[in-house]
Parts: sequence; C-alpha cells; structure tokens
Amino acid sequence: MLLETEHLSKHYGRVTALTDCSLAADRGEVLGLLGPNGSGKTTLLRLLLGYMKPTAGSAKIDGHNCTRDAVAVRKSVSYLPGEPRLFRRMRGRDVLSFFARLRGQRDGASRGEGFARQLDLDLSTRVSSMSTGMRQKLALAVALMPDVPLVILDEPTSSLDPNVRDVVGQLVREARGEGRTVLFSSHVLSEVEAVCDRVVILRKGKLVHVQVMRELRRQHRIRAQLKGELTAPPPELADEVSIHKEGTSVLIDTPGELSPLLAWLAAQPLTEVHVEPLGLARVYERYHKNS
Repeated sequence: MLLETEHLSKHYGRVTALTDCSLAADRGEVLGLLGPNGSGKTTLLRLLLGYMKPTAGSAKIDGHNCTRDAVAVRKSVSYLPGEPRLFRRMRGRDVLSFFARLRGQRDGASRGEGFARQLDLDLSTRVSSMSTGMRQKLALAVALMPDVPLVILDEPTSSLDPNVRDVVGQLVREARGEGRTVLFSSHVLSEVEAVCDRVVILRKGKLVHVQVMRELRRQHRIRAQLKGELTAPPPELADEVSIHKEGTSVLIDTPGELSPLLAWLAAQPLTEVHVEPLGLARVYERYHKNS
C-alpha cells in the first residue's frame, strides 16, 4: 500500500478532531474523502502531510512515517489545498517554473504547461489579474506536474465551470493510469462518484464507511406506486433487498444485480416503476442526512 493509517487520532484537550482512523490506498488508486465541515478531513490531511503530530496511531506514505519522516513524505506528495495561495506578481508560466525548480524536476514546468493547455489557461497572465477560476486552474497545474506517487486534491474543482470540471476528472484518471495514487476530497458527490475507485466517509472525526465504487454501481433503487399488497421476496432474496413503504409509495434498494429480482418484481402490484442506480448520494445520506 502506498498510503496507510493505523488508529490515527488527534485530540485537542477534550475536543476530538479525529479518532481511530484506519485506512489504506494502493498505488494507482483514486480514493475519495467525504464528509461535511468538521468531520475530520482537514485534520487527516494535515496529519498525513506531517504538519501536526497525532495524539495516537500512525500514518505512512510510500514507506515513510508521516511524523518522523515528514520531509521525505512531502517529497513523495503533491498537495492542492482547499484555498491555494499563489505569488500574485508572477505570471502563470513563472509560477510553474518556480515550483518545478523547488522540486528539482527539470521537465516539471513543461509538464505543468501541458496541464495548463488542457485546462485552457493563459500562462502569460499575472496571477493578480487572473479570475478565481483561472487561479484554481493554475493551482491544479502546479499540483499535478510533480512526478510523485501521491497527489492530494482538496476541493480541486472549486470555482470551475462544468466543462472544466470534466477536464479535471480526466486528468485524475490519467494520473491513475500513470500508476499514481490520488486522494480526492470534495463536497461534489457526482465528481467523487465519477472518478474514485473507493470512497471513505468521515463523520465527527470517525471513519464510518468505506465504499467500493464498483460494487455501488451494481446497486439500484426502485421507486414505484402500489396498487395492492407486496408479497414477501423469496427466502434466497430476503436478505438482499431493503423495502421501505410509505402510503402507496414504495422504495426497494438492491445491493447487487437486478436480474435475480425480476421474476419477483414482475409479480408485484406495482405501477409507475422507476429504476435508477443507487448512487453515492444515497450512501452519504445514511451518515449525514441531518448534518
């Protein structure tokens, strides 16, 4: 595993920011990080980057302990913070050159310029004259250009137009194709669902769920109206479906393929039947519906 945490915790006196967080990400994997403000996401990222010491537990990136070997860890990581700050007097091209030299990577600037072209960013513009979206594009190019095994993207599509958000998703998939690991933190569930291989959900400092996206994409929700009484599903399917009735409306969630349920569904008194993928939003609501 490229990234591993074991029982990672951070307390501030009586306040618990993160507790007993154990997770892992393999090389060439896009791992989504979900949770509302105050759920522990920022604390987790700061612990991974060695910006603070854990109260308990440990974290490793590329074999380096994130606390004891923080400098080595940061050489293995490229990080896009949620609110990036760039040198306002520099032109975009100079910003890329500066960070490439800082990393000691001769071809870094040219790689960054390639990302900027894909993002349709004019690098001759000074940062001070760029719009918020343009500065976000530049920050993305800076974060993606280093040749490192782990890229951490915190709200990477903030202030971007929908068509540019699609480009960001493609760039993340390309990074995965290069064998890089991407930690993708966002409040936009549709983007997380589109690019991530797995998703971890945090709530009040605790890791409460890990979702394999390949498995989620096989799950469905069936919405329908009842014109009679439902019969119980066959015993072999009873543990495979979740049924919620409210008046004449019914919701049926399936954790796997639809085909084993079709014969049973065809015999039910259902009208106005709608079948849709369960979706990441439904999973997220289980833990944060009232957050």
